[in-house]
Amino acid sequence: MILKGNFIWMPAMDRLEVRENAWLVTSGETVVGIYDQLPPEYAGQPVEDWSGKVIIPAFNDLHIHAPQFLNRGIGYDTRLLDWLDTYTFPLEARFRDLDFARRAWKVFLNRLWAAGTMRFSAFATIHKEAAWALMELTEQSGLRGLVGKVNMDRNSADNLREETAVSLADTEELICRSRAELKHVGFILTPRFVPSTTGALMDGLGQLGERYDLPVQSHLSENPSEVEWVRQLHPDIPTYTQVYENFGLLRKDKTIMAHAIYLSDGEKELLREKGVTLAHCPCSNVNLSSGVMPLRRNLEEGLRCCVASDVAGGHTAAMNRSVAAATALSKVNWLSHPEEAHLTLTESFYLATRGSGAFLGQVGSFEPGFQFDALVLSPADPAEDLLERTPVERLEQFLCDGDDRDIAARYCGGVLVKKPFATME
Repeated sequence: MILKGNFIWMPAMDRLEVRENAWLVTSGETVVGIYDQLPPEYAGQPVEDWSGKVIIPAFNDLHIHAPQFLNRGIGYDTRLLDWLDTYTFPLEARFRDLDFARRAWKVFLNRLWAAGTMRFSAFATIHKEAAWALMELTEQSGLRGLVGKVNMDRNSADNLREETAVSLADTEELICRSRAELKHVGFILTPRFVPSTTGALMDGLGQLGERYDLPVQSHLSENPSEVEWVRQLHPDIPTYTQVYENFGLLRKDKTIMAHAIYLSDGEKELLREKGVTLAHCPCSNVNLSSGVMPLRRNLEEGLRCCVASDVAGGHTAAMNRSVAAATALSKVNWLSHPEEAHLTLTESFYLATRGSGAFLGQVGSFEPGFQFDALVLSPADPAEDLLERTPVERLEQFLCDGDDRDIAARYCGGVLVKKPFATME
C-alpha cells in the first residue's frame, strides 16, 4: 500500500517529525519507509492520495473500562469509592445478560473507531461469557488490543463478588480460548484493584501470569482513601505497590498500572525496576477529585508513562481530548511546582501514540518496521480553510478541538478499517 500526504509522527518524546507531500509505503502490516520522492520500484502502483491532508499515528488507549462507557459523564460530584458503589458496580452487574453485553460492546467499539483509537487495553466485567464476547467482537471489528475479565472476590456487591476458585478457572479458560481462536486480541490479567481481590486470588493470578507469560493491568494509588484502605487490608506489606509485587503481579515489562498519583520514592524505584507502564488518566483524576500525577517528574525519573482515557472515570473515549487534558493538567501542576516544567501538547501526543504503543509492540509511529496504524485528518467544516495552516497547526487544532467528523480514514495493521457495526442487533 502506498499513501501520499503530510505525515506527522514522534519517534521520541522530544522529536517531532513532519514530512509534507511525501509517500508512505507499507508491506503487509508494517511501514517500509516515508519518501520525499516515490522510489522507482513503486512506479505505476496505485496510490491512496491524501494530498493536503495530515496523517498521524492512530491512538492507543492503555486504560479503559469497556462496560463503563455507558456511564461516561455521570456521577462526578462523588469521589472514587462512592462513585464505584453508586454508579459503576450496578451497571457492571447488568453484563451478566449476554444480549445486553453484546449490544453495549458494539456501542463501545464503534465509539473507539470513531475517535481514532485503533488499539486498547480494556477491563471487561467479571462475567466470563461477556468478556469473551468483547474479545470476539473486537477481533471482528478490525481494532486490536488486550481484554481482561475482571477479578473480584471481596468488598463488592453480592452480584459482583466471585468465588476465588471460579474466578481463576474462568480466567484460565478465557486465556486458553483466546489463544486458540483469536489472532489480533490478547488476554490481559485484570485484578480490579487490591481492595476487591483477596491474597489468594492475587496469588492465583500471579501464578497464571507466570504459566502463560501474560501481561497484567490494574489500578494503583488513585485516591488517598483507597491508599489507606489498602494499608488497612495489608498492614504487613509496607506499600500499595509492594502488595502487587508480593503476589507476582508486577510482571517485568508486562504491567500497566493506572493513575499512580500517590507514590513514595521506594515505590517509584520498584516500578522503574519492573518496567511498569503508568497510565496517566487526566480527565478521570480531575472528574473524581483524585489528584494530579507529577507526570514530568515521573518521566524525568525514568518511569514509563502514557496518556489514557479511563472511561468512565474519564468522560470521553476521545484520546485527543485526553492529550489536551494531560497538557492542561501538567500546566496546573507547574503553577504550584514551577521546578517541574509542564508538558507540551506534542509531548502529550507522543504519550498517546508511540509512548502507549510501546507496551503493545512496534506501534504508534511511522518508523520502518512499525505496524501501520494511522488517522487521516481532514477538517469537517469548510470554513477551516479560510486560513492557511501548517500541518502541525492542523494537528494542534485537532488535538484540542477535533472530533470523529475530522477523521477521514482509519488504518490498523495496514488495513483500512470501516465502521465496525452498522447495527446493534
